[in-house]
Amino acid sequence: MTFPRLIAGLSLMLAAASSHAFDFKTVGAAPAVLYDAPSTKGGKLFVVPRGAPLEVVLAYGEWLKVRDVNGEMAWTEAKGLTAKRNVISRVANLKVRATPDDAAAPVFTADKGVLMEVTEVAAGGWIKVRHRDGLVGYVKNAEIWGI
Repeated sequence: MTFPRLIAGLSLMLAAASSHAFDFKTVGAAPAVLYDAPSTKGGKLFVVPRGAPLEVVLAYGEWLKVRDVNGEMAWTEAKGLTAKRNVISRVANLKVRATPDDAAAPVFTADKGVLMEVTEVAAGGWIKVRHRDGLVGYVKNAEIWGI
């Protein structure tokens, strides 16, 4: 293989990988172990609790390179993640509102780092979420991570 062909092939692979940015998955029923390489023989970096959203950056066979809420990158097995969508509050005292409107009454307030389930993507940059206590309301995309 010539050098220009190699560069072209690598460019296509990188373009394909970057087209998958902002693809989020959620850690399944068991916590996910994150590794420094796409193998269980790699070094274990940390464990992500069940329900946490992870951004999929790259797929390599049965392994996914992911980014967590703190921006850390690592590898995890694809089988440990689900398509369910959860988000994490990025701000302190996040107002979860009754309707997708800044003037709507707050249903509840969430601290920074609170995990919520996505129930619907609403118009105008709003997301309908459910807290584990069952409370439901709307938040702005900019105030959460995982969507």
